[in-house]
Amino acid sequence: MQVEHIIISKQGEDSENLLKFNEIIKNKNISVIVIGENNSNRPYRIYIENNLYFDIIWPNNKELILENKLNNNSIVCKLYYKNFSMLFTGDIEEIAENQILQCYKDDLNILRSTILKVAHHGSNTSTTKEFLKAVKPKIALIGVGKNNKFGHPNLCVLERLEDIRM
Repeated sequence: MQVEHIIISKQGEDSENLLKFNEIIKNKNISVIVIGENNSNRPYRIYIENNLYFDIIWPNNKELILENKLNNNSIVCKLYYKNFSMLFTGDIEEIAENQILQCYKDDLNILRSTILKVAHHGSNTSTTKEFLKAVKPKIALIGVGKNNKFGHPNLCVLERLEDIRM
């Protein structure tokens, strides 16, 4: 597969994997878009084709969340296709959800989505009531393996998802 562009979030620290990744990118002459280096409260839009695009809504400023950096600064994006939308939340936790809510408090429609990919595999560290009220998904998907060692999805998250159906 020929990769032309890679989109990553601004990293809070260098790691061996990141250094290897950057070396591969350089050797293959792949362009990189780093999300989180602008200082805007507007999503970064990526057009795929007519009526199909992504808005990258997080991270969106120069201030990284220092707590659990890799999870909380992971990319959150919303896919749009005609009247359908899907919010992909990566591994963000409550602290990132709260910052996202604060960032878009003047236009929560940016978060409203037909489908929500539940953050962090349904861990109890995310998918707060406030975030769910803003997103208002009709369907929630949780990426998790059966009988996984982490016990995901967390029962509290499942209850919060059930509560928003009422």
